Amino acid sequence: MTDTDVSALLGADGPFARELPNFAPRDAQQTMARAVQHAIVERETLIAEAGTGTGKTYAYLVPALLSGERVIVSTGTKALQDQLFFRDLPKVRSVLGARLKTALLKGRANYLCLYRLDQTVREGASFDRAQASQLAAIRAWSARTRHGDRMELAEVPEESPMWLRVTSTPENCLGVECPFYDDCHVVKARREAQEADLVVVNHHLLFADLALKQEGFGEILPGAQAFILDEAHQIPELAGQFFSQSISARQLTELAQDALGECNGITGAIGLVLEPVEALQEAIRKLRLAMDALPERGSFHQLEASAAIREALHDLREVLAALTDVLASQAERSRGFANAHERAAHFCERLDRIVEQADEQDVRWYETFPRGFALHATPLDLAAPLRALRERTQAAWIHTSATLSVAGNFGHFARQLGLDDPQTLGLESPFDYAHQALCYLPPALPDPAARDYTERVIDAVMPVLQASNGRAFLLFTSHRALRRAAELLQQRVPWPLFVQGTAPRHRLLEEFRASGHGVLLGAASFWEGVDVAGEALSVVVIDKLPFAAPDDPVLQARLEALEQAGINPFMGWQVPSAVIALKQGAGRLIRDVHDRGVLMLCDPRLTSKGYGKLFLASLPPMPRTRELTDVQTFFGEAAAADRAEG
Repeated sequence: MTDTDVSALLGADGPFARELPNFAPRDAQQTMARAVQHAIVERETLIAEAGTGTGKTYAYLVPALLSGERVIVSTGTKALQDQLFFRDLPKVRSVLGARLKTALLKGRANYLCLYRLDQTVREGASFDRAQASQLAAIRAWSARTRHGDRMELAEVPEESPMWLRVTSTPENCLGVECPFYDDCHVVKARREAQEADLVVVNHHLLFADLALKQEGFGEILPGAQAFILDEAHQIPELAGQFFSQSISARQLTELAQDALGECNGITGAIGLVLEPVEALQEAIRKLRLAMDALPERGSFHQLEASAAIREALHDLREVLAALTDVLASQAERSRGFANAHERAAHFCERLDRIVEQADEQDVRWYETFPRGFALHATPLDLAAPLRALRERTQAAWIHTSATLSVAGNFGHFARQLGLDDPQTLGLESPFDYAHQALCYLPPALPDPAARDYTERVIDAVMPVLQASNGRAFLLFTSHRALRRAAELLQQRVPWPLFVQGTAPRHRLLEEFRASGHGVLLGAASFWEGVDVAGEALSVVVIDKLPFAAPDDPVLQARLEALEQAGINPFMGWQVPSAVIALKQGAGRLIRDVHDRGVLMLCDPRLTSKGYGKLFLASLPPMPRTRELTDVQTFFGEAAAADRAEG
């Protein structure tokens, strides 16, 4: 295919315009399709920022399906992965008449494990009524499902603890030794992926696989000639997780439970295994208790400074080693014991490495949860392992998202990923922000560090909500501010209030859309991937500039390293990262050509600090105001237009 062929397919006279209702040809989409095609043919690295409404999914699927090459498309979320595979890909294939094999592949935790289901049913544990009915639903579904994908069974909630019992982890999977191997849903999904021309995965799976290959395990994903990473702004953080060495209380507790479970029906095993398992559980509890006095996360130095924690860590290593020895003596007696022994030996090695190895290249840190903890060693610089990983594939690497640049510059994103001299493309949204949107910077708000900052923000938000009649997202940079705002609004608003944490995310969003005039309060995960088109969402409020939490030990170490290299860490790292996060939040507002809305940015640093200009220059080109009357007029005009149409 030549360059013009690809763009012509997406043009006014092409098959998409003819066959798909509501398809609107867009120059930006055609430009991106040509750039993606060129990158695949030349095996280049491309960074393509495509503003909301560009139609980037078709812009990469069309050249990918026509390339004749094996392509892996990776997304940031499972929701987008499903949307891509079940909605977008079939449409594009149908219009192109592409006779290609495609496959959807998720991480193993998304697939029912027949062995673990069998074990759970046999154990006959006393579940409460809700869990017992969930288990019955899973058993009934297991008899009829072809793919074993949890997504199919909506009646068992995603957050149900029952899923942990009936799915496998890389540690507890028995592999070819498993009695259910021939019917294994994970194996079938991987086989389909290896035979497919185009595979849709998510970033978690992609990096888990590429990182595992580095350690010499077999590859899950077929060798591809092109990798297309959608929602690529998430890659730097995710890559950090996959190049880390980590061990958690949960992994160790699961090992203990699986070792005990394996004793069923094996003569004399319980007498040997029970004592070291109980000793391990007690050591985990003791270490977690000793960590109680510490902040939720911090550097390893904080652990080493406490005599009680040093002793608890020493004891944990001793009892884990003792359990490993006992499991070694039982490893020949069952497949489950052999697996438990391998896991225990692997955990011993990993724990020793994290506790003892003070490598200059790694940041060692901990985090605590209400009932557990995790210990990590994360590489200080991800650019080197990521560069090595890409070089090994000899493939085209295409990174796309609506938020990759800072005021038009891709340097920060490229530097984090070790992308040397990539091709870059910035495509503006086709939406008419000058008429569809208004950016409101409320005057007279105090410094964000002020004690009553959230109260003052809510005072400033109230007249805006009255003008818009609800229909708003309020995005917060901390859960504490979110909770305080929810308390304050509870007393003051007549509209339905939806607060993150009170129900699963997807349900909150469905109820918000259905309410018509709701006010939704969210933090972290609500800043991105949320798509509410139409009138249900007419205001997005952002309380503060989203600078990363200062208590992040990995971030602290990176900033120190930048400083030593003569780079200003604030302008060189913290500001660019916060700009990209702000763009994500702001992107919730205008989702299609008919949307209208107000973006309310409360942080006074946008106008009082020099770096505020960078944030404002990175937002879509919409008019700005400091006058509440302009906001009221904006909504007044919209209401008048609606009445005129009515």
